[in-house]
Amino acid sequence: MKVRFWGVRGSIPVPGRATNRYGGNTSCVEVRPRSGSPIIIDAGTGIRRLGKSLMDEAFGEGKGSAAILISHTHWDHVQGLPFFSPLYRAGNQVEIFARQRDLHLEAVFSQQHDAPYFPVPLSAMHARTGFHEIIEGSTFQIGDAQVTSARLNHPWIALAYRIEVDGASVVYCADTAPFTDLLLGQEFVHSPTMELTPAIRAELAAMRAGVVALARNADLLIYDTQFTPAEYTVRPHWGHSRPDDALEIAREAKVKQVALFHHAPMRSDDENDLILAQYRQVVIDAHDPFTIVSAYEGLEIMLGDT
Repeated sequence: MKVRFWGVRGSIPVPGRATNRYGGNTSCVEVRPRSGSPIIIDAGTGIRRLGKSLMDEAFGEGKGSAAILISHTHWDHVQGLPFFSPLYRAGNQVEIFARQRDLHLEAVFSQQHDAPYFPVPLSAMHARTGFHEIIEGSTFQIGDAQVTSARLNHPWIALAYRIEVDGASVVYCADTAPFTDLLLGQEFVHSPTMELTPAIRAELAAMRAGVVALARNADLLIYDTQFTPAEYTVRPHWGHSRPDDALEIAREAKVKQVALFHHAPMRSDDENDLILAQYRQVVIDAHDPFTIVSAYEGLEIMLGDT
């Protein structure tokens, strides 16, 4: 399979001179099996360019099919969906998977298409669209690919995904806070407290164990590393991790490669370079068996039987 990054930023798009090399679009990753339809993870602004690219294939003739896995419905992970060109061509089939228990999934996506937010309602798009509500821990098939999910530690609750196909596996973990300091759930935490009850510690430990199990022996682990250690101490309740957290999970899960992902919007390309260099040295000093990259738009990683 081929993994391609179309959007690697968190929170908000940040086009400009300081972000040209890594890119300024929000989260979107394409997983393309050797044979079969594309599987897209998250629909940040990066999905717009992906959609344009797909229109040069069968989607341009109304004969394409794709699956979109949504980690959660925060704005930076769904804001590109109204600009996904295959949705506007009759005959295309787009299946959307996400966790949504309290409000019907289709209603969630319809809201950002309705007035006064957008001029074209979801119901007016010509492609056939299916919505699939899933829960953490569920496993399902998309063509030849097996998809497994696990819960992450993030406000409103996010899902991590593992995709296995062509003899390889990729795991996508964004957004998540570490599993040590506080438990994040349906409600945003305005005034975080780091005092954990035994029950909360147990829930966090179970959540972390689920992520480690999901990433076990993965060929590629894409992990939320939006914060530096200093930034995390100021905003632990925002639901994002540090590179150190990604490396800890990678070591325990025995993954083969780690991609730093969901870069902070204020982070320049040069600053991302410095973070990557720093943690590559950490990996070398620790004699870790995996390699480390920092995701950028256009990065392609080939895995398994290609």
